[in-house]
Amino acid sequence: MFNRYTVFAVCLSLVTGCGSNSNGSSGSLSLDAAGPTESPTPVQPSDPAPPPAPTPVPTSTFTIGLLPDTQGGTDAQGQAHVAMHPMDEVLKHQAGKGVDLVLALGDLTDNGSTVEWSEWRSVAQKYADQGIEFLPVMGNHESSYAYTTEWIANMRNYIPEDAIHMPGAEWINYYVVRDNVLVIGLAYYNLPIAFDWIKDVIEEKRPEVDHIVVASHDGLIGAKYGQTLEQIVDGTKGDDWVYGVQPQIREFFSDHDVIYVQGHEHQYQRSLVARDTTLQTYPSSSTPTGGNYRMNTYTQIMSGNASYKGYEFRFGERELVQMIVAQKNATYDTGKGSDHYDVNSSLLSFTGPRVDYASYYAEHQAKSNDEQYDFDADWKLMDKFSRAVNRCESVIYPNSIIDSTRAVLVLQPEYLTDSCFANDGSQARLVGGVNNTFNRTDTRTRDLGYTPGFSRAESLADLTRLAYQWLYIYHESWTPNLNSPARAIPDAGEDALIIPETTIDLKEHVTLSWLPAADATRSDILIVSGTANQTGMYQGDYGEPKDIEMDAGLSYSQTDGGAKSPHTLPATATKSWDISNAVADAYAVELQGPSTLDIDAVIPAIKQGDEWQPLVEADCIIEGMWDQDYLEIPPVRDTDANCDDQPLVGLDRDSGNSWWIVLNQDAELALVDR
Repeated sequence: MFNRYTVFAVCLSLVTGCGSNSNGSSGSLSLDAAGPTESPTPVQPSDPAPPPAPTPVPTSTFTIGLLPDTQGGTDAQGQAHVAMHPMDEVLKHQAGKGVDLVLALGDLTDNGSTVEWSEWRSVAQKYADQGIEFLPVMGNHESSYAYTTEWIANMRNYIPEDAIHMPGAEWINYYVVRDNVLVIGLAYYNLPIAFDWIKDVIEEKRPEVDHIVVASHDGLIGAKYGQTLEQIVDGTKGDDWVYGVQPQIREFFSDHDVIYVQGHEHQYQRSLVARDTTLQTYPSSSTPTGGNYRMNTYTQIMSGNASYKGYEFRFGERELVQMIVAQKNATYDTGKGSDHYDVNSSLLSFTGPRVDYASYYAEHQAKSNDEQYDFDADWKLMDKFSRAVNRCESVIYPNSIIDSTRAVLVLQPEYLTDSCFANDGSQARLVGGVNNTFNRTDTRTRDLGYTPGFSRAESLADLTRLAYQWLYIYHESWTPNLNSPARAIPDAGEDALIIPETTIDLKEHVTLSWLPAADATRSDILIVSGTANQTGMYQGDYGEPKDIEMDAGLSYSQTDGGAKSPHTLPATATKSWDISNAVADAYAVELQGPSTLDIDAVIPAIKQGDEWQPLVEADCIIEGMWDQDYLEIPPVRDTDANCDDQPLVGLDRDSGNSWWIVLNQDAELALVDR
């Protein structure tokens, strides 16, 4: 007789699924999502007309690789170098993954010297000769230390010949269209400067593409830097080149579902940046007149590191407008940081209306280009998502919000969503589960000053106001700051604004996406993504390891003024940066097919590789409505049919012939013939 833990292991190996939930009970499924795509158009849920047939789209996949900063530091003779060992490992990894284009995200060099350009080109050219296209953008180390003519001379052969350049900023800002992806490259600090041009380009090319990637060296919201901090809160009086357009950039990028990628920060981070504020970023759903709609956010990716230096997490989550869903840094700082650097390789793969993202890390201790530091990267998957243009989405908060904190509208730790509709009339929603498996990270203390008459802020009160207007949530019971009740503290004695160290619990960005039916399915295809990216990891501000189950957070990091408590993880939490075998908290999804289907002729199935596999045998289907208690105490099923070895699936005939399914991983689901 199998016990429950044996069932989990057997099912995980056979169908990459059906494991234990947090109390060890059987009935949930683990898997990786993958599959074909076509471009859907959201249907109005109450529209009586038949749904339109999907327009055929190319099935080819276009893959973009992200190459972070490749600065190599300076040798004993004062000569700067490129970090050739990490750079080569990133490009080797991306070439092996079939990358079509590499975005080199600035700070290719330290000092822009002839030696560095030669080193960078010697590594890049090996992969360009294999047919990989490069799209380099200028970082601050290029704009500060390299002549424009030298940048053009060295990058001319890498910037695509068909690139369309921004007038007045040729070779600096430019764009290309590849398949159905618009890629815009911008130099350091050029996002606000080029915004009008960006708008014109996107509005012109929007009908031709499903996806937009904007690549630059830096962005509006940072981990250590960020233009909002540097040019607005800590900015110069009357210098409004960022101040005047920052809200419009957030709104425009949100409206166009931009994926913004950058370097500069020497650490990895993925977050959502809000069009309005985070507390006004409501979970998305659908309306009778407009169909499905997205949240008012855009995705920001800090690509990590490919250099011989790493940065600490300095100013923390800018929670007024930012929700962090992934964070990892490694400073190789003996005594207070990690014992290694990270090198990062991230991939964006576009197939029709679908995008699949995967980010990898490898630890290394290389400090120079000396042969003794050469290494073979041991790549581990640390972040991923899969989603489509037609989707609904929600931010699922960690279950560490204390009872005394008012549960404002969006602070939801449960896997609960409204219905999301497919073109064929199918619909889906999340109906149960709690986010008990999440990552935690610390930040360090920093301060900000001002100079009356020179700074934008004329007083300490003015500086405090700017911090709360642009970066941080001012804590009140109706607008709680989950990271601290005092996120920015004026120090009258020092005449400075203190941004104190704090502990941050990461959020999940969970999406429900729809793709048209495949030949083997009787319904459109549902992709559930974002449930299994965190495993209970806890790191300090310099990347040092901590234990979320043993170590309390930093003082004054909880809403009541105390520290975040150690958090007991579910038994399924792996506590590993490698998420390739991560297990999500058990959650339930409700799936309802088109009304034209004979409910007794179909069964829910999951995509495994290129095949659709029924989730459960017909004899093991539970007849009846979904019950939240099933996550803790599954219903009794036919023991003779070995149902305990299979995922928990039910059919509620009284609620529109709805199927409900318990999962513990991202999934790609559809109804197939029995």
